[in-house]
Amino acid sequence: MAGGGGEGATLEYTPTWVVAAVCTVIVAISLAMERLLHYVGNILKKKQQKPLFEALLKVKEELMLLGFISLLLTVFQSAISKICISREALTSMLPCKIEDNKEPAEGFHVTPTTSHFQKYFAFTLSGGTRRLLAEASTSSQMGYCGKKGKVPLLSVQALHHLHIFIFVLAIVHVTFCVLTVSFGGLRIHQWKRWEDSIEKENYDAEQVLKKTVTHVHQHAFIKEHFKGFGKDSTLLGWLHSFFKQFYASVTKSDYVTLRLGFIMTHCRGNPKFNFHKYMIRALEDDFKQVVGISWYLWLFVVIFLLLNINGWHTYFWLAFIPFILLLAVGTKLEHVIIQLAHEVAEKHIAIEGELVVQPSDEHFWFKKPRIVLFLIHFILFQNAFEIAFFFWIWVQFGFDSCIMGEVCYIIPRLLIGVFVQVLCSYSTLPLYAIVTQMGSSFKKAIFDEHVQASLVGWAQKAKKKTALKAATEGTAAQASPEEAPFVAIQMGRIPRNASDPE
Repeated sequence: MAGGGGEGATLEYTPTWVVAAVCTVIVAISLAMERLLHYVGNILKKKQQKPLFEALLKVKEELMLLGFISLLLTVFQSAISKICISREALTSMLPCKIEDNKEPAEGFHVTPTTSHFQKYFAFTLSGGTRRLLAEASTSSQMGYCGKKGKVPLLSVQALHHLHIFIFVLAIVHVTFCVLTVSFGGLRIHQWKRWEDSIEKENYDAEQVLKKTVTHVHQHAFIKEHFKGFGKDSTLLGWLHSFFKQFYASVTKSDYVTLRLGFIMTHCRGNPKFNFHKYMIRALEDDFKQVVGISWYLWLFVVIFLLLNINGWHTYFWLAFIPFILLLAVGTKLEHVIIQLAHEVAEKHIAIEGELVVQPSDEHFWFKKPRIVLFLIHFILFQNAFEIAFFFWIWVQFGFDSCIMGEVCYIIPRLLIGVFVQVLCSYSTLPLYAIVTQMGSSFKKAIFDEHVQASLVGWAQKAKKKTALKAATEGTAAQASPEEAPFVAIQMGRIPRNASDPE
C-alpha cells in the first residue's frame, strides 16, 4: 500500500491534482445543495409559508443526521471491523443461505445477469473505489482476527452498505412525503370551487339557520350517509365507510356540511370564514411533523434488520402493514362522517334552517384526532422503507440477489407500495385534512401568521406582567416611604414622567 500509486495507494502517493479535483467537485456539489435549500427557504419566507419553511428545516435536520451517521461510520469503521467474534456466531440469522462453496463474508457480488446499468450503480453505491483503497486494510483486519481464530464483527464493506441504505431510506422517505402532500394538496385545491360558490351566494350562516325548514332525511348529506343502520353499526356502516374511500372520499355535500358545522362550533361570529384556506394552513402545519424521521421509526428499521432472516420473507409481510393501516385509517375517517350524519338524523326529522353537525373528539380513536396524523406518518415511512429497501437491494446486489427474494414476492410488494402511495395522496390525506377539523377544538392555523404572532406576544407580556405584579406586591407593602415611589414605578402604578399617561 505504500508506494507506486497502485490500487492500495494512500494520499501520500496520490497526485495532488487528483486530490484537489475530487475535493473541488465534492465541495461544489455540497455548496450547491446548501445554496439551493437556502434559496427555497427564502422563497417560502417571502410567501409567508412558515409551516413549509419549518418542514424544510426538518429536511435539513435529516441531512445533518445523515452526515453525522456517515462521520461515525467512517471514523469507527476500523474499530468495529477489529471486533472479533467466533465464526459460528456469523452463521446464524443470515438474510441469505450460505452455499457450500461460499464464505459468509464473501464481499461484493454482481450476478452474471446483472445489466450494465445495475453494475455501474452497484459499483458506485457500494463504494467500489473505496473498497479497492481499503482492501489492504480489510485483509489486515481479517489477519488480526484470524490470528485469534475468529472473524470480524462487521467488515468495512458491510458497514458501507449499511451507510448507503440509511442514506437511500432518508432520501426516499422525504421524497415520498413531498409527493404525497403535493398530490393531496392538488386534490384539496379542487375543493376551492365549492368554497368560492358559497362566497358568491353571499353566504350568511346565521340567516341560513333561520330562513327555511329543512327535512333532515331529504338533505343530500343525510341521504348519502344514512342507510337505515345505526351510527354504531359494526357491519353495514363500516362496510359503507370502507368502500367510500375508494370512489368518493369527500363530496360537495360533505364539504358544505362539515364546513358549516366547524364554523358554527368554533367561529360563529365569523360566518364568512374561509374554511378552505384554514384547511390548507393546517395541512402545511402538520406536514412538518410527517416529513421527519422520529426515533421510533429508526427503531422500526433496526427491528426489521434484525428479523430479515432467510426463509422468513419479512420484507414481503412487512408490505401489508402500511396497506392494512391505510385502509383502517381511511375507513375510520369515513365512519366519522357517518357518525356526524347519524347524530342529526336520529335526533331530528325537520329542523329550522340549514343542517348543522356537531364536531366532537368522541368520534375518534381514544378521543384523540392527532392519532390519525401519527398513523399517516407511520404509514408513509413504512411504505418509503419498502421502496427504499427494494431499490437499495436492486442497485447494490442485483435483481437476482437472494435478499431480493422470488418474483412472486417482489411483484406484490411493488404493487402494494404503489397502491398505498396513490390512495394516501388521493383519498386518505384529503380525508384527514377535513375530517380531523371535526374535533372538539380547532388548530392554531385558524389564525393567520401575524395574528398568531400577536397572540403569542400578548400572552407573553401578560404572563410577565402578572409575574412582576405577584413578585412586587409584597415588596411594595414592606418598602420604606422613600423606596415606595420607585417600587410603584417598577410596577407601573406611577408614570415615570408627569406627562406620561396612566
